[in-house]
Amino acid sequence: MTPSHRETLAARWQAVARGGEAVSPCNAVCRMDAASGLCAGCLRTIDEITAWSTLPDAGRRAVWHAIARRGALQGVPAE
Repeated sequence: MTPSHRETLAARWQAVARGGEAVSPCNAVCRMDAASGLCAGCLRTIDEITAWSTLPDAGRRAVWHAIARRGALQGVPAE
C-alpha cells in the first residue's frame, strides 16, 4: 500500500468513525495478497468485498472497524 492509499484509507475511516456515511473503502488497487488474504488497497477480505453492496449500514461499519484493526497492524492511522 502506497502512502497515498494509506492516507486515503485513514481519512475515510476517520469520517466513518465520526459518524459519517460508511462509504466504500475501495481505492482501486484491487489486488489480493495471498499471504494475508486481504486486498492490498483496502485491507478487506474477498468475502467482505463481495458482500459490500448488499450490507446494511451496520454491516459496513463492522467491516470498517475490522479494516481499522488490520490497518493498525500495517501502519494506517486509526485517528
